[in-house]
Amino acid sequence: MALDILIVDDEKDIRDLVAGVLDDDGYQSRTAATADAALAAVDERLPSLILLDVWLRGSSMDGIELLQLLKQKHPKIPVIVFSGHGNIDTAVAAVPHGAVDFLEKPFQAEKLLHLVSKATETTRLREENETLRAKIGHAEELTGSSAAINHVRATLKKVASTGSRVLITGPAGVGKEVAARLLHNWSPRADAPFVSVSSARLASDRFEVELFGIEENGVLMSAGMLERANGGTIFLDEVADMPLTTQSKILRVLTDQSFTRVGGNRQIRIDVRFISATARDLQVEIAEGRFREDLFYRLNVVPVEIPPLSMRREDIPDLAHYYAARFTADLRVAAPEISGDAVAALQACEWPGNVRQLRNIIERTIILAPADRLKQIDADMLPAEVTNRYESSEQNITSLMAAPLREARESFEREYLQVHIKRFSGNISKTANYVGMARSALHRKLKLLGISMRKNGDEGENL
Repeated sequence: MALDILIVDDEKDIRDLVAGVLDDDGYQSRTAATADAALAAVDERLPSLILLDVWLRGSSMDGIELLQLLKQKHPKIPVIVFSGHGNIDTAVAAVPHGAVDFLEKPFQAEKLLHLVSKATETTRLREENETLRAKIGHAEELTGSSAAINHVRATLKKVASTGSRVLITGPAGVGKEVAARLLHNWSPRADAPFVSVSSARLASDRFEVELFGIEENGVLMSAGMLERANGGTIFLDEVADMPLTTQSKILRVLTDQSFTRVGGNRQIRIDVRFISATARDLQVEIAEGRFREDLFYRLNVVPVEIPPLSMRREDIPDLAHYYAARFTADLRVAAPEISGDAVAALQACEWPGNVRQLRNIIERTIILAPADRLKQIDADMLPAEVTNRYESSEQNITSLMAAPLREARESFEREYLQVHIKRFSGNISKTANYVGMARSALHRKLKLLGISMRKNGDEGENL
């Protein structure tokens, strides 16, 4: 996002000249002719840098007095002082009052840009570091090659270049915030802030303060999340938990990209893209009076649904390998293989916690594994919540020993095929290929064992 620079000078020609030079070099400039106008501009939005004329003729205070006041209120904002030919000593005297540098008028554009670049270097580095930390902390992508996750990725890529609002739905743990960050990173706003607002974690009495910021007597006291996201993306996570009073105010922000801070009455304009997410059915929330219908239609311009992990089990091997490589990298050891029996156990699991639960399982397995077994993850290394189904099957062996051979064989085949059918999300072709049977033979076997079937034309025949 372009750095915001405030130019304060009583001469319009100077303001316009400096603004033109800065705008041509990729900065975003604002101007003020008086001290009062400069203070109002700072209270409206904190700039990255202030260029300040030392005299400010016709103003309520001169440049030095304004500098002192600005440094008292906002000590971190860098200020460069302009001076005319005859008052260079005054400009030099401004340095002890907090100016980072001074520039004598008339000046060369190259000199101006050099000082501006030097003065804003800390701000640029801080923003770049924050962006990198956010990206590293959420480096994972929507891993997998299933038709479902491919469709989600394709939709995100198609809508990324637009400014359209996106509503991401799906149960907890499927990766809704991951999808939102990918959408941001693929968009033209990728270098601008991504600000996540967790509606479920913010107390209702603090929600608007955190979102809109605070203003007292026309002075900015604390910038809110909307201002921090200016130029970038704001992610409203679990939007169904947003208080109704806040919903009406968000509706106005969506309408005209402006808002008022808590305690203020000025309209603050922003340029923000909205992405929202929820694990709830918003139509039910609307029917029960907990969510505004007009807000739903504002947010739901492009709906994206991420299915639960149990509906895309073919992605589990890719996800398991991804997380295994990620967590062993932290231990500075090679990524382990994952044995066939471990993959089968993972794919047969129900995964009520979805991708987040799988991630935690792999992390726990890596941490607790003996050092000499980190080359391969076997089924016996997985926690009981994954392998319980197999353990219960083993416990059934005792009861099978008392049954006739034919009955015992049918019981084993039924259990075995049900596990692998679930593992492959009901896909008959993939199940038949894995168990080594012709598809027609598997159909006959399933019918013989009393396992019901239904048709699905997406990928062969499914249960």
